[in-house]
Amino acid sequence: MPSNFTIFPAIDLRNGQVVRLKEGDPNRQTNYASDPAGVATRWLDAGAQYLHVVNLDGAFEEADTANQQALQSILAVASARQIPVQFGGGLRSLEDADRVIALGVIRVILGTVAVREPELVRQAVKRWGADRVAVSLDSRDGIVQVRGWQESSNQSAVELGQTFFEMGLRWIVFTDIARDGLQTGVNLNATVNLAKETGLSVIASGGVNLIAGVNAIRQAGLPGVVIGRALYEGSINPAELFNSKKE
Repeated sequence: MPSNFTIFPAIDLRNGQVVRLKEGDPNRQTNYASDPAGVATRWLDAGAQYLHVVNLDGAFEEADTANQQALQSILAVASARQIPVQFGGGLRSLEDADRVIALGVIRVILGTVAVREPELVRQAVKRWGADRVAVSLDSRDGIVQVRGWQESSNQSAVELGQTFFEMGLRWIVFTDIARDGLQTGVNLNATVNLAKETGLSVIASGGVNLIAGVNAIRQAGLPGVVIGRALYEGSINPAELFNSKKE
């Protein structure tokens, strides 16, 4: 895979634990590890060059002290190896984003707040630069969901993406919620269409299950992919995945 294609292993945090949800449902949670820093080390040892961390408690607007501590432990591991970390979930203001950037996060991912207060996206890009800000657009049946995927925004991903592009945004993490955590494959058509219709660099997410699927995402011209459950449950071999990027 070319060097401009990035594979992001996902570390989703809930109450300080590494978990995955099915279709974004907090009642369909699988716990994988109680040591987030150890999980980060595992992916870095396998060859990961970037980490994707999500604060699920923050996204659900719940207390997230344990996740904040977990983030700091992950950042310590990543910093020691000079590996960048992008982070989202529960960032509701520029001040929230400032705080995690100060801790060492390279790129902040804005979710609910970007949909509810689009002007904040413009301010964030102006403050930190277009490469350090992303927006997470999580879609169910074409409509973006917010607040940890529990509420509908009544807006389409394409409409929102076009608005954000005009504000200077360049990065989107796009998830088809119906695919997330089910290992049924990324909704490649919807992801490519979002990139085409908006001009944004769209990172694919949700449902990756095979290295062949990762290759299809790369060949479609997308800049990267987030992978979660397939790594944790072994349907994708991490060493093979990350080493394939060097070929």
